[in-house]
Amino acid sequence: MVQSGLHLSRAPAEKKRVVAKEKHQLWPSEAAVSDVVGRLIEFWGFKRNMGRIWAVLFLSPEPLSAEDLRQALKLSSGAVSMTLNELSRWGVVRKVWVQGERKDFYTAEVQLWRMISRVFSEREKAEIVMAIEAFEEALAEVAKLRTSPDPKIRARAELQYDRIKQLLELAKLGKRLIETLLTTAKVDAEPLVRFLLRQQGPASGD
Repeated sequence: MVQSGLHLSRAPAEKKRVVAKEKHQLWPSEAAVSDVVGRLIEFWGFKRNMGRIWAVLFLSPEPLSAEDLRQALKLSSGAVSMTLNELSRWGVVRKVWVQGERKDFYTAEVQLWRMISRVFSEREKAEIVMAIEAFEEALAEVAKLRTSPDPKIRARAELQYDRIKQLLELAKLGKRLIETLLTTAKVDAEPLVRFLLRQQGPASGD
C-alpha cells in the first residue's frame, strides 16, 4: 500500500514533466516557419535567431519563457536572453505577466504591418535621411566645379551634378514612400492590404 501511495504521489509530477516536454517540442510546421523567417530576417540585415524566436512566439497560443524558447530552438541561455533583449528593443516582442510564475514570459507583436513600420521608422528612414544629406553635400561640392575654366573639369562636373541629382531625387522619393507607409501604419493598413490582394485576383493563365 505504501508503494502504491508513492506511485500515486509521483504520477502528477511525472505527468507535469511529460506536459512540459511536449510544450517545448516544436511541430514540424513551427520549425519550418521559424527557419524561413530566420533566413528572411537575416537577409534583411538582422540576426537569424531574432527571426526564429519571433516566429516561435508568433505561432505560440500562449506566452513562452526564455527557457521554453531555449528548449524549443536548442539555443544557449545567453543567446536567447540577448536575442529577446534585441527583439524587445525593436518592439516586436514584449514581456507579459503569467499568474503563479516568477520568471518572465514573452509574447510576439502580431500586427505585422505595425511591426514592419517600426523597423522602417528606426532604421530605413534614418539611413535614407543620411543618404539625402550626403547627396546634398556632394551636390554642393561638385556645383563649385561647374564654372571651372578647364572644359574637362566642367564636363565631368556637369555629368556628376546631373547623376548625383538623380540619386538625390530617388532618395527623397524613398523617404516620402516610407513616411506614407508609417502614416498608414498608424491606422493599421492590414485590412487595406488584404483588400488590394483580393482585387488583384488570380494571375492570368492560372
